[in-house]
Amino acid sequence: MELVFLGTGAGVPSRGRNVTSIALSMLNERNAIWLFDCGEATQHQVLRSHIKLSKLEKIFITHMHGDHIFGLPGLLSSRSFQGGDSDLTIYGPAGIAEYVETSLRLSGTRLTYKINFEEIEPGVIFEDEMFIVTADDLDHGVRSFGYRIVEKDKQGALNAEKLKADGVEAGPVFQKLKNGEIVTLADGRVIDGKNYIGEPQKGKIISIFGDTKETVSELELAMNADILVHEATFEGDKAKMAGEYMHSTTLQAATVAKAANVKKLILTHISSRYDRDASKELLIEAKTVFENTEIAYDLAVFQVGE
Repeated sequence: MELVFLGTGAGVPSRGRNVTSIALSMLNERNAIWLFDCGEATQHQVLRSHIKLSKLEKIFITHMHGDHIFGLPGLLSSRSFQGGDSDLTIYGPAGIAEYVETSLRLSGTRLTYKINFEEIEPGVIFEDEMFIVTADDLDHGVRSFGYRIVEKDKQGALNAEKLKADGVEAGPVFQKLKNGEIVTLADGRVIDGKNYIGEPQKGKIISIFGDTKETVSELELAMNADILVHEATFEGDKAKMAGEYMHSTTLQAATVAKAANVKKLILTHISSRYDRDASKELLIEAKTVFENTEIAYDLAVFQVGE
């Protein structure tokens, strides 16, 4: 899995940063891409990345501010032109269905696929055999959600070397043993596949937050995450201003990461007042609280778990 930052700016686009959108690429895991927020011109950023809209399976909207949703109508339309015909699910606050449906209706846009809308409340919003996604309220004036994406533990690998040492030749029997089945060999021996499977592989945890000021719900959403993506609209000494605008500072984001015992913090949603050089100072500042911090730039790619 990898995170691709399509836009990392706050409020309005700047020369160096487009507005917010993050893709979670899971091509190896489920041959799919999930998108978190879709600010204006996200589809232009997609053209500069390896993301394919035909692989887009789900879109998670954190809140209804324009810099997080104005790119949706165009992106959804372009997905039709680029071969996307599978159903797409959009999760988000109340109003997201009305916004999308009205935009498409008034523009006369016809899609080649069905959109399913899930207007969410805190709690588990999606679960299948591979992932579970939960959402909770943050604090941003309008309703704003944080998302916690948990990959379920994977079955351990089959110990082929141990099987060969026990005189079991490679072949179709290996698949049965990998499935944990009990198998009778040609020589009459009965072996249990569970005795040849290693420890389960721990799934990854990714926490992606919408805009927020400091709030207690952040900790549970972020706890023990492999990656926490957190807004850092302002530098550390702008805490009062951040609170008034319902945003966070670099130091506040880093404090959450430290308290929640995350492995890596990625800062995004950076105010246009900070150019690339000033952004480096934001990173240095956050590292004084939480060392394993990165700052996202447009089109940056981060491997999950590295």
